[in-house]
Amino acid sequence: MEANIPAQNPPKFFGRRKGRIIHKAKSVLLEKFLPQLKITESTDLTPNKLFNFAVEKMYLEIGFGNGEHLAGQAQSHPEIGFIGAEVFQNGIANLLSLITGIKEGSQISENIELKNTLNDNIRIFDDDIRLLFKRIPDKYFDRVFLLFPDPWPKKRHAARRFINPENLQELARIIKPQGLLRIATDHPVYKSWVLHQMHNSPDFYWTATCGKDWKTPPADWIETKYQRKALREGRRPVFFDYARK
Repeated sequence: MEANIPAQNPPKFFGRRKGRIIHKAKSVLLEKFLPQLKITESTDLTPNKLFNFAVEKMYLEIGFGNGEHLAGQAQSHPEIGFIGAEVFQNGIANLLSLITGIKEGSQISENIELKNTLNDNIRIFDDDIRLLFKRIPDKYFDRVFLLFPDPWPKKRHAARRFINPENLQELARIIKPQGLLRIATDHPVYKSWVLHQMHNSPDFYWTATCGKDWKTPPADWIETKYQRKALREGRRPVFFDYARK
């Protein structure tokens, strides 16, 4: 099976695809278990064909990092189908470790399975989400998460920031009316950038009514490793919820 969704003019990707050495257990997960969850060129994205249960809602997490938030949300909402998009192989391996319970030193059987506390409600696209956009039907997702994206803080790199008019048009297309786009960041440049870009978008409105709404984590929030690091280093995250008009 092809690893990527082909595109005539693929967008240029900026960022890491692999970091430190991936040790044996996680390498096995990438080789043997990821193919069971991976979205490929031939994958039917119809929710009830993508998953083996009657899906009530569909959520997307763009750039799920180490997977803590995605794994936690999926465990809390077994009735929801989740698509996680991530190019960083170490992060994908960590997500697979979280949902199988297999860590370095674990005995790995031939048939790798999810933890028995989890529903089979996660699918993974292991490439740039922009390559998948054209295959996603209109009004497909009830919620989209973009949590702590790379802020690309230098002015000359502003075009690399994920929140931009082109991507917002695609998100507006694939999010249902009154569906939610949640953006979290701890970087002051990205905070200002998001507020400016979203204010200029004709397709979304900010749901906050007071400062507490965006300065404190949402009720269903799953804390991440990156968030803990930001707090230790004195950076205060914000949580912007925008609804699709």
